[in-house]
Amino acid sequence: MEPLYWLILLAIFLVIEIITLGLTTIWLAGGALVGFLAAVLHVPLPIQIVLFLVVSIVLIVFTRPVAERYFNNSREQTNVGGIIGREGKVIVTIDNFNQTGAVLIDGIEWTARSDEEDVVIETGERIVVTRVEGVRVFVKVKGDH
Repeated sequence: MEPLYWLILLAIFLVIEIITLGLTTIWLAGGALVGFLAAVLHVPLPIQIVLFLVVSIVLIVFTRPVAERYFNNSREQTNVGGIIGREGKVIVTIDNFNQTGAVLIDGIEWTARSDEEDVVIETGERIVVTRVEGVRVFVKVKGDH
């Protein structure tokens, strides 16, 4: 009867993996498969459970990082941090109090805020990006230190 329980557990892990596609339970399914094979060979239940745990942990630790790198290699990297330090031009006056502001950096328009809370930066000013938070850049007037 034990092999049947391991097969049911294996099926549950596989169904969860198919539904989520998150590379989370596939490793436990591998452990359940080893548990099933041990049960077929009439290995005592405590050893089956230990085999399940050991194989699952080994698969998670050693193969999951490699699999994630292989399956997620098509994910586009944005390198948004690369615009920190870039210069641009204010195209909409930056006023943190009124929550307005936009800049043009390398031909791309960004919502912008002043790095200093009470500083208003007028249209046409040259700026430098100091940080990025979400889709908003924080800037200071070029030449200010």
